[in-house]
Amino acid sequence: MNNLLRHYAETLEALASQDLLRKLPAAAQAEPLARRMDFSGNDYLGLASRQELVDAAQEAGRLYGAGSTGSRLLSGNTPLHEAFEARIAQDKGSEAALIFTSGYQANAACIAALLDQHTLGSEPLVFADRLNHASMHLGCALAEARQVRYRHLDLEHLAELLEKHKADKRPKFILSETVFGMDGDRADVVALQELSLAHGALLYLDEAHATGLFGPRGYGLTEALDLAPTTFVMGTLSKAVGVSGGYVACARVLRDYIVNKAGGFIFSTAPSPLVVGAALRAWEMLPGLSAQREQLQENAAWLRASLGLAGFNTGTSSTHIVPVILGDADRTLRAKARLAELGITVSAVRPPTVPQGTSRLRLGLSAAHSREDLAALVEAMKGL
Repeated sequence: MNNLLRHYAETLEALASQDLLRKLPAAAQAEPLARRMDFSGNDYLGLASRQELVDAAQEAGRLYGAGSTGSRLLSGNTPLHEAFEARIAQDKGSEAALIFTSGYQANAACIAALLDQHTLGSEPLVFADRLNHASMHLGCALAEARQVRYRHLDLEHLAELLEKHKADKRPKFILSETVFGMDGDRADVVALQELSLAHGALLYLDEAHATGLFGPRGYGLTEALDLAPTTFVMGTLSKAVGVSGGYVACARVLRDYIVNKAGGFIFSTAPSPLVVGAALRAWEMLPGLSAQREQLQENAAWLRASLGLAGFNTGTSSTHIVPVILGDADRTLRAKARLAELGITVSAVRPPTVPQGTSRLRLGLSAAHSREDLAALVEAMKGL
């Protein structure tokens, strides 16, 4: 092997020796039973295969074509994109909104732009939950902004850190997910906004795993907020919304700034009209899915209780995301493989996605899962 390529091969060999090597899973099965017993995805409301979304995508394609042909600043801006953004802003209670091709792109691009030291005139002070998503950490890295990390969901610790740096005149930012994708627990968004306002900080909230699932109309935990101009909300269209993409909801001045300064937005082709049409239709459906949201959370509570009685550790989960923390990476992989033999698909999550010693099976519940499906899962887990 070429010496240069050997470096990459050795890295893969080292990952394999630690049971940390990632591989693409086998292509998803098409049979209804296989889909029903799949707990590895994020299609929390079962919208991905809804005919209404397929029809909306086809209609958008008929009107605007399959591809956007360019970035939003060139040829990719359509009335459909703008209509969706207006609807997001209306429903999130913000002055403006902007859509992206992915949530990862939205986080990395927007955080990097907001933390730009040239714009701010100095290095920012960034207070971040230690378990924030990798895309949020990437945004900080792109801006070369150091993070002051507070203990996961520990707002007393955050308050202590903010008070400690009270006299520091550098611009302050607080970064947090609202529902954490690996632990299934949630942040107190009301308290976070209160802290941010008290300390003059910009609050950045990632609603990726909350969009569609919380709030009276399903538009996220931030429905509980009268959004301050300095609260910046991001979310995805690829989880409960069932399609793909990301969005931000924010003050108009921040939206206009992102359009001008976020490289991930400026230099990326606009989301396909097919995707936008389907996502808009799903977004419009969310207020009518309150019964599905309620049942999903009831099922998740039942699953956590049942797994607890069987001796499994589900951590601090309080949502539709239920981790089964096994600790050891090898044990986690073996458990995943055993469940696959029984026709049950789950995700095995290992470091660096989660902290060392907390490898886990991640169970993503969907409105398509019945209580019988969950009972079968628990019985299978007991045999691990």
